[in-house]
Amino acid sequence: MGIRYQNVAACAVLVLVMVMAEIAGICANSSTLLHSPCLERERQALVKFKASLNDSSNMLSSWHGDDCCRWKGIGCDNVTGHVVMLDLTTPFVKCRRPMWEGEYWLRSDDEDNCYLLYQQYLEATDVNSSLLELEYLTHLDLSGNYFHQSPMPVFIGSMRRLRYLSLSYTRFGGRIPSNLGNLTNLHFLDLSWNEFSRDSNINWISQLPLLEHLNMMGSFIYNKSQVDIIINLTISAPNLQFLSLADNGLSVSNLDALQNMTSLVRLDLHGNNLTSVSSWFGKFKKLEYLDLSGCGLHGPIPNAFQTATSIELLDLSRNHFDSLPSWFHKFEKLKHLFLSSNNFQGTIPVALQNITSIKFLDLFDNSFTSVPSWFIELKKLVYLNLSINKLTSMECSISSILKNMCHLKTLYITGNKLRKEFIGNSDLSTCIRHDLENLDLSENEFNNHLPSWLGQLVNLRAVDLSNNSFNGTITQNLEQLVNLEIFDVSNNYLTGSIPSSLGQLINLTNLDLSNNYLKGIIPTSLNQLVNLIELDLSRNKIDGRICIDFQKLVNLSYLDLSSNNLYGTFTVEESHPFIISKMSYLNLSHNQISGSLPEHIGHIMPKLGYLILGNNLINGSIPKSLCQLDDLSILDLSKNKISGEIPNCWKDNRKWDEINLSSNKLTGTFPSSFWNLSTLSWLHLNNNSLHGEFLASMRNLPHLLIMDLGENQLSGTITSWSANTFPSLEVLRLRQNMLNGSIPSQLCELSSLRILDLSRNNLNGSIPRCIGNLRGMTLEAPALFPTSSAAKPRNSSNRRESDWRKEDVIEVIKGRELDYIRILKLVVIMDLSESNLVGSIPDGITLLNGLHSLNLSNNHLIGKIPNMIGDMRSLESFDVSTNQLSGTIPSGMSALTSLGQLNLSHNNFSGPIPTGNQFLTFNPSSYAGNPYLCGSPLPNKCGYSHQVNGTTEFEDEDSNLDKLEKWLFYLVIAIGFATGFWGVIGTLWFKKTWRHAYFRWVEDLADTIYVTTAIRMAKLKKWMMMRSRVVA
Repeated sequence: MGIRYQNVAACAVLVLVMVMAEIAGICANSSTLLHSPCLERERQALVKFKASLNDSSNMLSSWHGDDCCRWKGIGCDNVTGHVVMLDLTTPFVKCRRPMWEGEYWLRSDDEDNCYLLYQQYLEATDVNSSLLELEYLTHLDLSGNYFHQSPMPVFIGSMRRLRYLSLSYTRFGGRIPSNLGNLTNLHFLDLSWNEFSRDSNINWISQLPLLEHLNMMGSFIYNKSQVDIIINLTISAPNLQFLSLADNGLSVSNLDALQNMTSLVRLDLHGNNLTSVSSWFGKFKKLEYLDLSGCGLHGPIPNAFQTATSIELLDLSRNHFDSLPSWFHKFEKLKHLFLSSNNFQGTIPVALQNITSIKFLDLFDNSFTSVPSWFIELKKLVYLNLSINKLTSMECSISSILKNMCHLKTLYITGNKLRKEFIGNSDLSTCIRHDLENLDLSENEFNNHLPSWLGQLVNLRAVDLSNNSFNGTITQNLEQLVNLEIFDVSNNYLTGSIPSSLGQLINLTNLDLSNNYLKGIIPTSLNQLVNLIELDLSRNKIDGRICIDFQKLVNLSYLDLSSNNLYGTFTVEESHPFIISKMSYLNLSHNQISGSLPEHIGHIMPKLGYLILGNNLINGSIPKSLCQLDDLSILDLSKNKISGEIPNCWKDNRKWDEINLSSNKLTGTFPSSFWNLSTLSWLHLNNNSLHGEFLASMRNLPHLLIMDLGENQLSGTITSWSANTFPSLEVLRLRQNMLNGSIPSQLCELSSLRILDLSRNNLNGSIPRCIGNLRGMTLEAPALFPTSSAAKPRNSSNRRESDWRKEDVIEVIKGRELDYIRILKLVVIMDLSESNLVGSIPDGITLLNGLHSLNLSNNHLIGKIPNMIGDMRSLESFDVSTNQLSGTIPSGMSALTSLGQLNLSHNNFSGPIPTGNQFLTFNPSSYAGNPYLCGSPLPNKCGYSHQVNGTTEFEDEDSNLDKLEKWLFYLVIAIGFATGFWGVIGTLWFKKTWRHAYFRWVEDLADTIYVTTAIRMAKLKKWMMMRSRVVA
C-alpha cells in the first residue's frame, strides 16, 4: 500500500515537472515572438542623427545592423517595435551621477576614475531634428555631451510623450524654448549645468502638472521672480519631490517662498549665498535629503533644523559652522552626515553619540584634535572620513574602531599627527567578517611596524600607509588580502627585502613601495601580477638585474625603478611588440643600466609619454623611432654615454614638455626640427660636442622656460630675438661655446629671464645699456616662474611644482661651480664672464635688484663700478675681477648685507675700501692686483703719502678728470670775484661824482637807521614804565 502511494507520488511529480517545462518553453517562445525589430523609418532617423555627431570616442560603435533596438542606448517597445528610449549619457555622467543624487558610496579611486572618462562624449553644433521621427519616445537623455553653446532645440517641445528629459552638462546656450510647457507628461526634468540666458522665461514650468523631479542646478535661476515661478509648482505640480536650485548665486531673500513647498522630500541648495538659515526650514517635516554645502553659513548649527526629524542625508560641508547643538541627537533617522571643511575644533562633539543610525560620516578638513571613546558605538558606520584635521590623540585606537565597526567599508584618517600608540594591536576576530575595503592612514606620524591586524581585513581593496615613519619589514601575512588592488607604503623607513608573497595578490593594479630602504632583488613573483597597471619601486637600495617580464605584465602602463642599484642591458623583444603597448611612463634613471636603446623602441611602446633613463651607462645612438611618438612629452637620456648625432626628425605632437640629452657624447649640429615643438618647456643639450650655428633656423617657442646649450662647440652670433621669440624664457645658458659678435639689445626684451649665462665665449662689444629692462631679475618679478599668457596645452599649463625641483643648471657662483637642482626656480644669476666685452658697466644694471650673482670677470671693461650698486640688496656674489675698472669702490656697497663673495682683483681701483657689514669678512685676495687701494684688510693705510703716490706716479683717467674739474672750479670763482670787486670799487675810484653821491647815500642811510632806532627805544622805555606802575 505504501509502495503504491510512493509510485503515484513519483508519477505526479514527474507529470508536474513535464508541465512546468512545457509552460517554460511556451513562455520563452512567446517572449521571442513578442520582441519586434525597430521600424525602418525610426532606424533611418537614428542613422541620420548619428551622422550629425562627432563620435571621436566611439560611443556609438554598436549602431550598425538592421535592428536598432539592439543598439547601445536604444530601448524599444517589445510589442510595437517603436523606439521609446534614447539614452546617450556619457560615461563620466553615469559614473558621477550616484554622487550627485546622494548615493555617496564611491571610493576615492573610483571617483578619480570618473574623471578619466571625461573625454568620452559626443559633439555637435545642434541636435538633428530627425529625432522627431521617434514620436513614441518617452525617455531622452543626452547628458554630458557637448553642443557648443548652441540654442536648445525648439522641436523637443513637440515630443509630447516624453516622461523623462535630461540635458544636464550639455552646454546648451541661449534662451530655453517656452514650448517645453507642452511636455505635460514629464515626470523628470534635468537642465542643470548649461549656459542659458539669464533672462530666460520659465513660466512654462507651471504647465507641467506631473513633474516629480526638477534639477536647475547651475543653469539660469538668478532672481526672485524666477524662483517664485518654480515655487508655484506646489500648486501646479503637487507631486514634486526633488528640487535643486544649487549653484545659482541665490540669497536667502530669494528663497522665502520655499516655505510653502513643505511636501518636498529632497532639496538641494548648495553653492548659493545664503549666509544664514531662515526659521521656516523647520516646516520641512517630510524632508529626507538636504544639501546646504558651500552656502557661507557660520556659527552653530541653526535651531531651525531641529524639527526636520525625517532627514536621512544632511550636507553642511564647506561652510563655517563651529559647533553642534545638544538637540542634534533628534535626527534619529540620519544616515549621511557631511560636516567637512568647517571650523569645528577640539574633541568630536558628543552630540553625535546617540545617532546610532548613521552610516556615512564625513568630518574631513576641520580642526578636530581628539577622537572620544564612545566613537566605537557608531557600529553602523559604512564610511568614515577624519582626514585633514589636527588629531593628536584617540581614546579608542584604530584597531578598536575596526573591531567594533564590522560594516565599515571606508576609513580615511590621512593628514593628521597620530603616532604609533593609536594603531592598536588588538585582535579583530570579534567581527564574523570585516567589510573594510578602503584604508588610508597616510601622512601621519606613525613610527612603528606595519599594523599586525592588516592581514585580517580580507576584503581590503585599497591600502595607503604612505608618508609616515613605518619601519621594519613588509609583513608576510599580506598574502591573505586576495582582493587588494592598491597597496601604497611609499615614503617610510621600511627595510628588508620585497616579500615574494606579494606576487600572490593577483588583483593588484597599483603597487608603490618607493622611497624606503628596501634591498635585495626584485622578486620574480611580481610577474604574476597580470592586472598590474602601476609599479613604483624607486628610491630604494634594490640591486640585481631588472627582471620585469613585460610579456606577462601586459597591462603595465607606469613603471618607476629609478634611484636603485639595478644593472643589466636595456633590451626589448621586437618580436612581441604588443606586450608593452600600454606603457606610458618608464623611469629607470639613476641606476647602472647599460647597452644601447633598441632602435624600435618607439614602435613597441606607442603610448609612451615619459621616457626617463638619465644617469645610467647607456651607449649607442638615439633611436629615430622616438621622433614619431604621438604622446611623448618628456625625454630624458641625460648623463649617459650616448653618441652620434641627434636625429632631426622630431614632430610636433603638441604634448612636448621636456627634452634632456645633456652630458652625453653627442655630436653633429643642432637639430632644426626641435624648433617645431611648439609646446616645449625645457631643453637641455649642454655638455656635449654639438657644433654649427644653432640659431640659424630658430622659430618661436612661446612656452620655452629653460634653454641650456652650454659646454658645446656652437658658433655664430646670438640672433637679435624679438619679444615674441621666447616670451616665457627664464633660463638661457649658452656657457662655454664658440659664439661671437655682440650681445644684441633685443635680449633685454626677455622680460621673464632670471638666469643669463653667456660666459666663456668670444663675445665682443659692450654690455647693452638696456640690461636693466630684464624685469625677471628684479624683486618685483613673481616669486615663482610665471607661464606665458598665451594659451598653453594642458600638459604645460599644469606643470607640477615637483617638476621644477627635478630641473638642474650648473652655474659658477661664489667662485665655485654649483649644480642647482631643487632651488633652481629661486635663483637669479647673470654671468657674462670670460669673453671680450668692452666699455663700461651700464648704470641700468643696478635696477636688477633681484640678482643673487653677477659675474663680469675676465673681460676688458673700463670705467667705474656704478654708484647705485648699493641698491642691489639681493646680491650674494659680485665678481668683476681681471678687467680695467678704475675709480673708488662705491661706499654704498657696504649696504649689500647678503654679499658673501666679492672679487675686485686685478683692476685699477684706488682709494679706501668701504668698511662695515660684509666688508669686514672679505680677505685680501678680493682686492689683489689693485696697488692703490687702502684700508682693511690690506696692509696699505689710507695716509697722505699714499694719496700723493697714487696721484702723481700712476694718475688714471678719472683722477686727471677730477683734478681738471677742481682747477676749473677755482678759476671760475676767481674770475667772478675779480669781476664783481673791481666792477664796483674801480668805478668809485675813477668817478668822483659817483663817489660823492655814494658817500652821501651812506650817510643818509646811517642817519635814518639811528633816528629809527632812537624812536623805537624811547617807545619801548615808556611802555615798560607804564607796565611797572600797573603791577605796583
